[in-house]
Amino acid sequence: MQIALTGTPGTGKTTVAALLRYRVLDINSLVRGGMNLGQDPERGCLEADMDALAGHLDSLESEETVILEGHFSHHFADWAIVLRLSPAALRTRLEGRGYSQSKIRENLEAEALDVILVEAVDMCRRVDEIDTTGLSAAEVAAMIEDIIEGRLYLPPGQADWLEDFFGR
Repeated sequence: MQIALTGTPGTGKTTVAALLRYRVLDINSLVRGGMNLGQDPERGCLEADMDALAGHLDSLESEETVILEGHFSHHFADWAIVLRLSPAALRTRLEGRGYSQSKIRENLEAEALDVILVEAVDMCRRVDEIDTTGLSAAEVAAMIEDIIEGRLYLPPGQADWLEDFFGR
């Protein structure tokens, strides 16, 4: 079974994935490793080869649970766990990473507008949503393991950042 661990950049996917007891595939590493169509000149990032990624992931036959970690991993799974983070906390993390102001704004807007959550709901048969604001990585990892093991279900609707981000 392949489960997407997805969310806007900065919500904690990579940090949390490192704590999980499941096999984790870093989708961004696959893109950097050659499964890309080259550099997107407008955005300054690699453009993922979605067909090559899908073919590679389909070829991985495994009885074990595999976590697909990355902000577009929900394109390749039937089940997605979407990590969310308040815009204020997200801004701090992205600034700490040295993101440009335009890239920070783009990601804050995506988080406030539920872009990844909406895509996941549209593409996956099951979606769980975790508001990671104020939680440690260990707490989030424990929640994910509870979700996967069937002890917890957090349906979409856990986070709403519209008022926080856009105001009234």
